[in-house]
Amino acid sequence: MLAGVVAVASVALYALYGPDRLQAEGIPVEGMRHPDVFGALLLVAASAPVAVRRRWPLSALCAGLVPETLLNGLGYGTGMSSLAGIVLLYSVASYRGLAIALAGLLLSLVTYLAGAVSSPVRVGSASEYVVTAVVLVAVWGAGRSLRLRRAYLEELKDRAARLERAHAADTRAARAEERSRIARELHDVVAHHVSVMTVQAAAARRVLASDPDLAREALSAIEHTGRLAMTEMRNIVGVLRTDTRADARAELGPQPGVRDLPSLVEQMREAGLPTRLRVEGEPVVLPAGVDLAAYRLVQEGLTNSLRHAGAGAEAVVTIRYEPYELDVRVEDDGKGAAQEMELSSPSGHGLVGIRERVALYGGILNIGPLPGGGFEVRARLPLKDGQ
Repeated sequence: MLAGVVAVASVALYALYGPDRLQAEGIPVEGMRHPDVFGALLLVAASAPVAVRRRWPLSALCAGLVPETLLNGLGYGTGMSSLAGIVLLYSVASYRGLAIALAGLLLSLVTYLAGAVSSPVRVGSASEYVVTAVVLVAVWGAGRSLRLRRAYLEELKDRAARLERAHAADTRAARAEERSRIARELHDVVAHHVSVMTVQAAAARRVLASDPDLAREALSAIEHTGRLAMTEMRNIVGVLRTDTRADARAELGPQPGVRDLPSLVEQMREAGLPTRLRVEGEPVVLPAGVDLAAYRLVQEGLTNSLRHAGAGAEAVVTIRYEPYELDVRVEDDGKGAAQEMELSSPSGHGLVGIRERVALYGGILNIGPLPGGGFEVRARLPLKDGQ
């Protein structure tokens, strides 16, 4: 479209403003040829490359400079062919890299100066040639500015897309981590309390006829354990039902830790598993995550001892504070082989949860039977800077 407009306008000006008319209007023109068909064809040839300026800008510029140089060298009027050259130079500057754009600018300047020097037409003063050269440089600079702005906008769009993808990936990772954390917490709470309730229910069933008072105590313990389980489950599930601020408050709420082990041990005694708690070394304030991991490890170890150690077994929980390490150990003297099968099962969520917790804090986990019988769950959790 633009190429056709420039070509028609150039031919029209070329035909209307020949040397006779220019002289009649007081414009001195020496050596200019009268309009003819060949000159008109050259004007059309100089304007036609504008049509492909976006696809092949440098080739179009070279193709347009050839007929324009012939027009100047043969002394024809140029009409609006110079406008076509300006458009082509602008296209090279805005659609190609710096090296090609500089080559296009240099080619335009050299061609224009060579045509001006070799042309038989003498129009005006030499200052007009300088002004034309300045215009060419300004047009080239405008094209480069447009290209740089376009590249900057593309970079902004690309950066925004990358940030959006990174944010989406972080969100998915955070959700997966949160689901995993809540799944571990739910498993620990449910597995422990349900195991205790199951053992107490079995005890109540066995003594229901012979000792009703003992059966009532067992049922009361089942009720108390069930209430504890429901309370803890509500606290965990409540995190999923609150907004961001409430979620933050839930995260900052008190979590069970080593300080709660005496009540856990007492609960296991009431459930029928004789349990002792030993604390060695000088107690220190533990990081919240390590504190919770130690509690859950003891809870899972005692739950499995209650399930599989068998009648008459005794469990010992040892918490040892060392300068740069917290040693947590749960031992029993029951049937170690059965426990080993349970804990080493690939589908056992208890073992998965323990391993994830210990690995999260860079600890070392050992699970297996003891040489003299029984079973052990032990973790050594590092403490930074001795605390």
